[in-house]
Amino acid sequence: MAKQLIVSAPLEAQLGGASTDAVISRRSPYSAVKPGLDWIVGVLLLLLALPLMMLIAAAIRLDTPGPALFRQQRIGRGGEPFTIYKFRTMVVGAPAYASKIPCSDPRVTRVGRWLRLAGLDELPQLLNVLKGEMSLIGPRPEMAFIVDAYDSWQRRRLSLRPGITGWWQIHHRNEVPMHLNLEFDLYYLEHFSFWLDVRIVGATIGLMAGGLFRTG
Repeated sequence: MAKQLIVSAPLEAQLGGASTDAVISRRSPYSAVKPGLDWIVGVLLLLLALPLMMLIAAAIRLDTPGPALFRQQRIGRGGEPFTIYKFRTMVVGAPAYASKIPCSDPRVTRVGRWLRLAGLDELPQLLNVLKGEMSLIGPRPEMAFIVDAYDSWQRRRLSLRPGITGWWQIHHRNEVPMHLNLEFDLYYLEHFSFWLDVRIVGATIGLMAGGLFRTG
């Protein structure tokens, strides 16, 4: 059974009605330097990853007909829509806004299955980081029709730029749809810090390394 949305009322009370932006700014000077750090690290990662990304794009095109990149509208900071980039992992014509589809689904391509397990399908989102639409680490970017149904307390997750990786991804990336785990994003907002991001980066690297060698 899918995990239900459970976020304790004390979080909202603890914020005292203040905006999440104000709470984060008050508690962490890191919020002021993170955008610049995202851009610098994003440029370096993109330069390092570019040869691999070109190989992946070629492998996708050789594996199945269709473009190498998948584009979809997501909701970013402040509720602003933007186009997210990913490597295409499914056959052309697969539903773009379907619920979480397992790697065993026949619509997932051979190359796409490996990309998903390794988390490499997210690499093109470095472009979103450089455009200022995303962060390297943050809440996951949600789909518009889900955000439209948010209550006011749920919209607090939109106070930060969405991230390529984050607290939710390192806990339940391949288990439960992200919109059913909103408490993980709110936990990240409440505990936002440089050291939490370092912890998330370390866990993400471990997950990606493990995924590279997974076969099932």
